[in-house]
Amino acid sequence: MNIKERLSAIEALVKSGIDAPGTARVLDMIGATGFPREILCEMKLYSEYLPKVEELGFTTEQRYLHFLWETLDKTPTAMAVNFAIPFRRIIAKRLFKRCGKNFIAEEGVRFNFGQNIELGDNVFFNRGCFLDSKGGIVMGNSVALAEGVEIYTHSHSQSNHVQRSYAPVFIKDFACVYSQSTLLPGVTLGEQAIVAAKSLVSKDVPPNMMVAGVPAKVMRERQNEGKTGAQLNHFWLHHAAFQDEQ
Repeated sequence: MNIKERLSAIEALVKSGIDAPGTARVLDMIGATGFPREILCEMKLYSEYLPKVEELGFTTEQRYLHFLWETLDKTPTAMAVNFAIPFRRIIAKRLFKRCGKNFIAEEGVRFNFGQNIELGDNVFFNRGCFLDSKGGIVMGNSVALAEGVEIYTHSHSQSNHVQRSYAPVFIKDFACVYSQSTLLPGVTLGEQAIVAAKSLVSKDVPPNMMVAGVPAKVMRERQNEGKTGAQLNHFWLHHAAFQDEQ
């Protein structure tokens, strides 16, 4: 079975509402054949022990989809990018609250509640991103997260650790967050905003502005040279690979 055939078979299983036997079949197709099948019906994921699970819920199908997303990265198959990116897209379209066309995720992207993530079209996650989506994460079209970006949507009381607060993060169209930056709960990045590498964003970023630093501050306007929206050519890989859906 070649790559195209495997992806087609996996997509059919996922679209039908994946169960334990379907998960076992997908494991075989991604080269994770050694996983004990009897554990599938009993296992729980880390996210299922988080307080927010009582509100968001966690279905059996969502459990298996989360499991398959992370399992892929633990196999050599993840190195086959022309398999791994479409595979993650298949999972995201079923697991996320919303996932637009042309979604690209590199290896090592983790999240705790995929069902609380909303993505527009042409969104890109580079390697090693972490999305704490308990409070909700909403991204517009053509948004990019570079390597190691972290987004947090919850916090703890300093006087009582079990007292938590939640606030969603919004990232508007054509915004970019560069390597190893962190977004804190409740932040909104305006359209075409840029967060420079290794910044800590604790306040809203106005549209078309670049912020940098710890904490991040507005440095200047984005240097668009008169371009806006689609004219900015937010293509993430060479020759716009994996962005061919219209």
